[in-house]
Amino acid sequence: MSKLPFGKKNYQLMVIGLVVLTVGFIIMTLDKEQHGFGVLGLTVGPIIVMAGFIVEIFAILHRPSDR
Repeated sequence: MSKLPFGKKNYQLMVIGLVVLTVGFIIMTLDKEQHGFGVLGLTVGPIIVMAGFIVEIFAILHRPSDR
């Protein structure tokens, strides 16, 4: 039995969440409108960033199956 607070699945979900967060922020920087006021900067990017935070929260709250 492992003494680590998270299982392998938790860490995998955390990495996936970080990747989704990074992609969301990169999408926000790709907006060519002034000060990022286009569709990518105001709609698509923030939705993807929020999805990344939701994945991170789920990764933290997910109970490892070996307990």
